[in-house]
Amino acid sequence: MKFFDSELKVMETLWTHGDLTAKAISELLKDEIGWNINTTYTVIKKCIKKGAIERSEPHFLCHALVSKEEAQKTETEELIGRLYDGSVEKLFAALLGSCRLSAAEIERLKEMVSEQERKQ
Repeated sequence: MKFFDSELKVMETLWTHGDLTAKAISELLKDEIGWNINTTYTVIKKCIKKGAIERSEPHFLCHALVSKEEAQKTETEELIGRLYDGSVEKLFAALLGSCRLSAAEIERLKEMVSEQERKQ
């Protein structure tokens, strides 16, 4: 499921805080990014239409139907496909070339690669 940035703001709020009323989401996003209630409700309705949020009563209670991990997986796969020709190796090389890693981070990455090798 593809999310626009505005939809991700609403989803992130639910992932962080759990089930909330639309009003509570609106209040949080007003404080966080300055949205008004109409903007928030419009984005919530778009997420409901997509099947990402389920609405129930009382008080327009919103529940995320898509986990953060599922959204991250989808976004990552799209990024790899769109910008790195479907190559995880190219993405990994780009990440390594763009930042400086600590010894602990390098060690953790080695462990992750080792774990992946054991799965094969």
